[in-house]
Amino acid sequence: MPTVSSHVAHALSAHVSHVFGVMGNGNAYFLDAIERETDAVFTAVRHEAGGVVAADAHYRASKRLAAATSTYGAGFTNTLTSLAEAAQARVPLVLVVGDEPTSGPRPWDVDQIALASAVGARTYTVGRADAAATTVIAIEHALQYRLPVVLAIPYDVAAAEAGPLAEAPSPALPAPIAPAGEFAHGQLREIARALAGAERPFLLAGRGAWLADAGEALGELAAAAGALTASTALGRGVFPEARFDLGVTGGFGADGAMALVREADVAVVFGASLNQFTMRFGELFAPGTRVFQIDVAPAATHPNVGGYVRGDAGLVARELVSQLVAVTGEPVRPDGWRERVDVAAARAYEPGEAAAPDGRLDPRSAARRIAELLPEDRVVVSDGGHFIGWANMYWPVAAPDRMMMVGTAFQSIGQGFPSVAGAAAARPESTIVLTTGDGGGLMAIADLETAIRTAGGRGVAVVWNDAAYGAEVNLYGLKGLAEGPMRIPETDFAAAARAFGAEGVVVRELAELDALADWAARPTAERPFLLLDCRISGDVIAPYQHEIIRVNSR
Repeated sequence: MPTVSSHVAHALSAHVSHVFGVMGNGNAYFLDAIERETDAVFTAVRHEAGGVVAADAHYRASKRLAAATSTYGAGFTNTLTSLAEAAQARVPLVLVVGDEPTSGPRPWDVDQIALASAVGARTYTVGRADAAATTVIAIEHALQYRLPVVLAIPYDVAAAEAGPLAEAPSPALPAPIAPAGEFAHGQLREIARALAGAERPFLLAGRGAWLADAGEALGELAAAAGALTASTALGRGVFPEARFDLGVTGGFGADGAMALVREADVAVVFGASLNQFTMRFGELFAPGTRVFQIDVAPAATHPNVGGYVRGDAGLVARELVSQLVAVTGEPVRPDGWRERVDVAAARAYEPGEAAAPDGRLDPRSAARRIAELLPEDRVVVSDGGHFIGWANMYWPVAAPDRMMMVGTAFQSIGQGFPSVAGAAAARPESTIVLTTGDGGGLMAIADLETAIRTAGGRGVAVVWNDAAYGAEVNLYGLKGLAEGPMRIPETDFAAAARAFGAEGVVVRELAELDALADWAARPTAERPFLLLDCRISGDVIAPYQHEIIRVNSR
């Protein structure tokens, strides 16, 4: 007779193709059912946090839901930082966990419902009579609210008989939010009039615009308005016309591009939360810029917004195209601001030197050279830390689902290596490129093995090794705090990679990056995972970090 765990596994696998995690007492029967009774693929990671990270990265790379799993107690508490990251980043996933028996907690149990709630995740607990239905409700919640959920299986019901299996119902998915009410439609007309009359119109799009599949409509709107465009760090590549795109806004943006944004007289923002980094701590737009925002949040998310419409980015963009054409009488603005400016020059970054003054590798020149050598079909996954500036500035990607930063929403590190597994499963045709620091790399070192095993010859890891927690040195070291706790003995990540079966290369000068060219030239099936241990200078500070230093020095 099928068990409760069988019912959970069958209902989950109807909507989820990949499960990531670590086996333990609390999820043993669930994983047995996944392996023996379903077509879902289980990928083992080496730390419970890595299961949630991998499921998170899988969704970001594909828009397809994935699941993580861990045991109860210590296994569950190990997932909390990664669960908080997914909640902060609004990434849907299902974390299947064991839980205390229905008779009450044992000495090693904790209040998992309270802990999950504390980091922003709701818990659904299955029983003998409702396991499949509860599983579908959990999936529905994750997709509707774009949040992680916890699906708990009490220890004493995991192997209990639960009756015959039935076809799992499909979760009800939310319809795109359309602008509603007289005020919203009046605001849309106002935005159309503002764009029609603007001399220097500008459109900004974020990850929400990508989730809404709004790229094509936004391209049409930019053409109709004659607008320059840009994206947030998580929305890069959403606009289809690169000729008029200024790249990423905020601290990752080029100085010339950000100067042009400040010239805008009308700015319309789609699917971007306008956080402090995107907004350059309030200085992205000039004081006279009229800023409008379109988002699914209940209200505007930044005080600089002067007009707000709640709605799906794609629906609103298409409506604005229609209204703008009605106002101007033409589908494309024939000339104007964006034809006069040199976008390519504005997007240029500092090239860097071959070596920094301290003799170590300049991370800017290293990042630029790596970008020249990486395969074009690539997905970049990033850990958190000072080094995030280099990939975000120097490694262009084709679409938002090809650059993901797992950890930055919750400002955590140590999420890098396991994210490779999720991205590799989501994009089996692409090269997966990890960018991580030595601090985060050491924190997640157990899942270096996971990255190597799951990505194989499609995987590259770049470790920015400055023998320090760079963000702390650049902020608190400059304030005169003791630097001992901020320093890390220089670690040989290349040797660690070789111990796990990868190719590891220590890079002290630009010429040694030719190892990446050699690797890329070989057939995928004939090459191992490659780790580049880049011994960079900590004296070269990323521009976004200068902004943080400036703000925190006030």
